[in-house]
Amino acid sequence: MRSARVTRLLPLLLAALLHTPAASSHAQSPTMDIYWIDVEGGGATLVIAPTGESMLVDTGWPRPEGRDARRIVETMREAGLEKLDYMLITHFHTDHVGSLAALDGMIPIDRFLDHGGETEERNQQWRDIYLEVAGDARMVAAAGDTMRLGDVDVKFISSNMELLDETLDGGGPNPHCDGAEHKPAASPENQRTLGALFSFGRFSFLNLGDLDWDMEMRLSCPVNRLGTVTLYQTSRHGAFDGAGAPAHLWAISPQVVVFNNGPRKGITAPHMYERAAAIPGVEGIWQTHLALESPGHNTAEDMIANFEDTDDCQAHWLRTSVSADGRFTVTNGRNGYSRTYTAR
Repeated sequence: MRSARVTRLLPLLLAALLHTPAASSHAQSPTMDIYWIDVEGGGATLVIAPTGESMLVDTGWPRPEGRDARRIVETMREAGLEKLDYMLITHFHTDHVGSLAALDGMIPIDRFLDHGGETEERNQQWRDIYLEVAGDARMVAAAGDTMRLGDVDVKFISSNMELLDETLDGGGPNPHCDGAEHKPAASPENQRTLGALFSFGRFSFLNLGDLDWDMEMRLSCPVNRLGTVTLYQTSRHGAFDGAGAPAHLWAISPQVVVFNNGPRKGITAPHMYERAAAIPGVEGIWQTHLALESPGHNTAEDMIANFEDTDDCQAHWLRTSVSADGRFTVTNGRNGYSRTYTAR
């Protein structure tokens, strides 16, 4: 419960944190590290700055015996973390916030970030749990807000149905918008997603949670507001019917794509993987799971962290380690296989 720790936390405004790095229990490292923790098609992405500050984006499902929370804690300990500086909840769907209460009972969490909006009745229990856990340590981020995670810059791209209203370096008119397909909005809560761009030197990592096709098109057409990114975590776990608009993907032109999919969630049809593979200039595609419903349409086996269905899954992670000179290495926790890239 938050009440057990509230006396050592102050109710801080986001703006007050822009130049105030949090103390961290993690030893400093020469790299920025990103872990995709396997939560069977949910969201749980851990970002650790070279100076040691940490942010977990989402918590996975509410499974018996705290399965996803335990997997998160195990990964944190492997990374040398004893606590979380920031817990960011992209939106209040079960697969993104479901294990928060269990996680809060296992590790200290200093501060919480969310989109600040309401939600539909079917999601309300998860928002209520979040508000109880976060207490006075809660902060709300709006689209366009910025903060520092140690020496990593974080810019919030989407929040509560609003989008960044400026064009970042490298952005501009998007030629891929001509004749591009538009789709109706998905669930309102997906559209409320708190999405973020993490930047460290030349390297950038885009995590837009479950932001849908309609919002992607608004973000990238007729003007691409983001420019290009180095590494992209697929929206909606790679379910590229309700997300993954080609005009958006072609505009942001990621060098490397990570599918945080599950064995039967995310890549459930051939075109979903093939669309990522067709992004101009893409150099590597990695998956947290073999897509069992799309055989023959997966990346190379060495670049897939888990092959089993959920009941037998070993929960191996993927990790990206980013150096200050722009080189970054993606490693598969299952087999130790890695590839090194250089940010453009």
